[in-house]
Amino acid sequence: MAPATTASAGSTPVTDRSGPAAGPNPVTPPRASTIDAAAARTVAAAHARSSDEQGSVRAEVLAAIQTAGYVRHLVPARWGGRAGGFAELTRAVDELGQACTSAAWLASLFAYSARLGAFLPADGQAELWANGPDTLVAAALVPGGAARATADGWLVSGSWPYTSGVDRADWALVCVRPPDTEAGDGPLFVAVPRGAFSIQNTWRTLGMRATASQTLILDEAPVASRLTFRGAAAAAGRSPLDPAAPFGVPLRAISGLTFAAPLLGAARGAFADFLRGRPTGAPAPVSVARAAGEIDAADLLLRRVADTADHQEPTAALIARGLRDSALAATCLVDAVDRLAAAAGTAGQDPDRPLQRFWRDIHTASTHVALRFDQAAANYLDLLGRTAGAGLDRAAQTT
Repeated sequence: MAPATTASAGSTPVTDRSGPAAGPNPVTPPRASTIDAAAARTVAAAHARSSDEQGSVRAEVLAAIQTAGYVRHLVPARWGGRAGGFAELTRAVDELGQACTSAAWLASLFAYSARLGAFLPADGQAELWANGPDTLVAAALVPGGAARATADGWLVSGSWPYTSGVDRADWALVCVRPPDTEAGDGPLFVAVPRGAFSIQNTWRTLGMRATASQTLILDEAPVASRLTFRGAAAAAGRSPLDPAAPFGVPLRAISGLTFAAPLLGAARGAFADFLRGRPTGAPAPVSVARAAGEIDAADLLLRRVADTADHQEPTAALIARGLRDSALAATCLVDAVDRLAAAAGTAGQDPDRPLQRFWRDIHTASTHVALRFDQAAANYLDLLGRTAGAGLDRAAQTT
């Protein structure tokens, strides 16, 4: 049993008046989901321990993620995708994460990585999704490697560590540093099919083992121009064929959400296992109530980020607030699971208890650069400095 949220689908819209993005911000009631999260969760729960032990999500779990509709959720409709919303995806990732953090992480990343394919030219998109909208795309967003121009494209070499899901991916989409002569155009994203890249087994971590976030290697891989786009397009949310949401949303408006949603599910899963492991009638320390509140707070923060991405114009103020909220949510979730692990005591560390796996997973996942609160806070505080005296409500609309 997970802790109850503090708002429900039929509740009165929430008005937030804090921070640079202050102003009316209704939380839209959730629609019926097109993702069958319950079915995927059942399969993931059955294989969570074995996936963790073998260091890779089981094939049955990955198939369930595809069948449930996670992968196609942010694929353009013209290729058979859903072109769905971020709030719906966040709820589905949360539910899956209650069974297995690694499975939820991959479901989230495969969905958001596929969305990046919408920034390719039309013929590149056709090639990427030639086999259907459930094509698995692993993305490496940190610029690396090098690209050398050719007559019809590029030759790309380099290595990209921590590429989640690359061991199962059909395609990889990686960010490359362009030549100095073209640096002004921003980083280059290139899409390469599975046969063009190799994998080095470098993922040896305490938690999130089943994500198999290995190192992707390209060695003079030829990439046609149709399979490339400039990072500025994704940063600004400028898809050549689909200018509207979810493809018209800047990358930074959802980057924190991508990685925080699986942690929300992990914390709920940890809370549920804590309750199952308590002796009947045993008193719980006050810290458990605080953990439940922290999970609810993180839920509300992430719901607001997702709802904003779905329904509001992505101003600089809203993006800064969303990055802050995603990182703050991750911090709350780590604290909550720490409290639960401490309250469970030695029994919670038993390998048969999911609690210890969720504890390991959430500590590893929270170190992702997109969830670093210090960086998110720097962006937010910079905005506060630039809008001081101008009225924060107005800054949210005009910045």
